[in-house]
Amino acid sequence: MRVEIVAISASQLDLYAQVPIKFEVRSIYAVELVSGGLGGMRLIEAPLPTPYIKDYDAHESPRDWPARFDVRNWGFFLAREGDWIAGAAAVAFDATGVSMLEARRDLSVLWDIRVRPECRGAGIPLFRHAAAWSRQRGCIRMKIETQNVNVPACRFYRRMGCELGEIRRFGYAAVPGVSAAVMLNWYLDLTKESSPQ
Repeated sequence: MRVEIVAISASQLDLYAQVPIKFEVRSIYAVELVSGGLGGMRLIEAPLPTPYIKDYDAHESPRDWPARFDVRNWGFFLAREGDWIAGAAAVAFDATGVSMLEARRDLSVLWDIRVRPECRGAGIPLFRHAAAWSRQRGCIRMKIETQNVNVPACRFYRRMGCELGEIRRFGYAAVPGVSAAVMLNWYLDLTKESSPQ
């Protein structure tokens, strides 16, 4: 598959939202405390007796982002093959009101990345493009949030050179519908030679 990564504006998020982000959850990463947490935490993959469909867009559509956040400095990208959109990615950068950015200008957040189910695993370079875009803005790290229910995403981020920096067991405690999920924050060091180019 030959795709081209193109930048779009916030006014074109209807195109972005055409790419579904739902996936089947067959297993999760259960958190095991070592010595009550004093020895750290360990993630252990556990199969689910009853798989289910997780759809991030059911909680918030990309169309909603400009109303909720200052997206003037964000990057929005489509992976296109002609007129067909195979995937999309959004990178938050230098925006007030986005706590994940930690009020830093040397940190970006891969806010969203999505690839059509039939194109997953095809090598679409959205992640590499987001990393390069972040590096061009002087970022030294790119942060990515996911949950313990998204095992394929965790594996993907690790393959791309990210390190798991935070396991927040109660990160969603106040969020109805996902309060039992564990927040996992991954970090890509953009200063290393081995980071995606």
